[in-house]
Amino acid sequence: MNSFVEASNTRPPHPRNEPVRDYAPNSPERSAIKAALEQMSNQRVELPLIINGGERQTGRRETVVMPHRRDHVLGEAHLASEAEVRAAINAAVSAWKGWSNWPWTERAAVFLKAAELVSGPWRDRLNAATMLGQSKTIHQAEIDSAAELIDFWRFNVEFMRRLYEDQPISAPGVWNRSDYRPLEGFVLAITPFNFTAIAGNLPTAPALMGNTVVWKPAATAKYSAHLIMQILQEAGLPDGVINLVYGDGAEIAGIALADERLAGVHFTGSTQVFNDIFRKVGASIDQYRNYPRLVGETGGKNFILAHQSTDVAALATAIIRGGYEYQGQKCSAASRIFVPTSLWATLKTILCDEIATIRVGDVADFTNFMGAVIDEKAWRKHMRVFEEVRSSNAKILRGGEGDNRIGYFVAPTLIETDDLESRLLREEFFGPIVTAYVYRDSEFDSILKKIDRSGAYGLTGAIFSRDRRIINCALGELRSAAGNFYINDKPTGAIVGQQPFGGARMSGTNDKAGSMWNLIRWTSPRSIKEAFVPPRDYRYPFLTSNSEDGLRV
Repeated sequence: MNSFVEASNTRPPHPRNEPVRDYAPNSPERSAIKAALEQMSNQRVELPLIINGGERQTGRRETVVMPHRRDHVLGEAHLASEAEVRAAINAAVSAWKGWSNWPWTERAAVFLKAAELVSGPWRDRLNAATMLGQSKTIHQAEIDSAAELIDFWRFNVEFMRRLYEDQPISAPGVWNRSDYRPLEGFVLAITPFNFTAIAGNLPTAPALMGNTVVWKPAATAKYSAHLIMQILQEAGLPDGVINLVYGDGAEIAGIALADERLAGVHFTGSTQVFNDIFRKVGASIDQYRNYPRLVGETGGKNFILAHQSTDVAALATAIIRGGYEYQGQKCSAASRIFVPTSLWATLKTILCDEIATIRVGDVADFTNFMGAVIDEKAWRKHMRVFEEVRSSNAKILRGGEGDNRIGYFVAPTLIETDDLESRLLREEFFGPIVTAYVYRDSEFDSILKKIDRSGAYGLTGAIFSRDRRIINCALGELRSAAGNFYINDKPTGAIVGQQPFGGARMSGTNDKAGSMWNLIRWTSPRSIKEAFVPPRDYRYPFLTSNSEDGLRV
């Protein structure tokens, strides 16, 4: 039985959040990451599929480049055809029986070891791969591909332990137990480019619970995915438990979603793609062996609402960090701000002056605050937004430019609009674009309601105020507007074990990565009742007659 009762006296190491290194000048970690960047940027690596533990080279190749140096090829990835996708599914299904019956302690040991490998010998290589392949600064890589990934693997073990520990009560003469079984079949994990930690968590969270996985990473995050698989294999992950396939997302998903053995989908990406997955699963619902679990974190149009009592300097810092770190390519990024008239003149001056100091360029240059957006498609999308703004009543206050001669660079951009229905305040652009709406101070109550009702998303949001009554009012009125809500802080940077992450509405299923709530989705409980001395007569006591009952009819 694969439950907590297998090893009820066993307690894994208590999880702790991984300390974030600061890479200050002349520090050992700064020298180490610089050396890793130079070494890895001068290599051209082969990125095979990993199916049933073995490397699979298909000959169908796709280059992996640096977004900030788009002509620099880091490696070549082998793309899966239908045959390789089916082989990956079959490998996962074949590995299921063995892996699903491993004691939870042994499964936990694999991922705890993987966390230590990232914390130690693999840290620089994984951070460097994230910087080079996904154009993250060292700080953004460190908090992602090092600290957050380590946290996921450590804390998920603790969440699993707590889940397994939850057992029912037992009546006299009876022992009741809950057997937390993995899902039958395979899980499809589809991961995004913007967080290496999410790419590492989506396939491993189901695997920790005894499931087996087909993992399709983003086309623009193949390099870091390759290293994650190497780390997991070094940590002792058995062959076939996680199978890594590169290729066309729609093609791979189409094959997997049509397979009757699909047990679930663990997804982070766009709302439109997740909606399409839902439709395909719904259309195929009669063919599955079980109802597939669909877990998704999707888009966001995240807000910062300022009250007239706000600390303006703190607000400006939150907007810049929340809106422009990692080029605004975070599903939690602040992209719309609501500011009272009384603060706007001061805030606008601070923001424009500070944005002018932000350096954009190669992430190997540690004086740069921003790198490049992920690819040409994203770059062109942002250029179209700027063109539309210039032909509208909205105003670009700072930025609004791009340069793709060397890499896909987009300037940090601040826009002002007086149209609450503008798509600038409704649609997700996934770039360094922040739009401000200025409201009259007296309209604070109505702006709360408008924020709640505007747009389709419900991921993150923040209130800035030094008035506790205002904070409480916003907490109530905006209760459904954000799955992660921040008070006097930027709406980004959720930490595993501290702020479980996820939103509702069109931002996803809100299954809270970095918490026990996510792991619950990857288990199917079985209730077991054992009677120690079972009854031997079907008659209940009330059926026994006595002289007071009279005649029985």
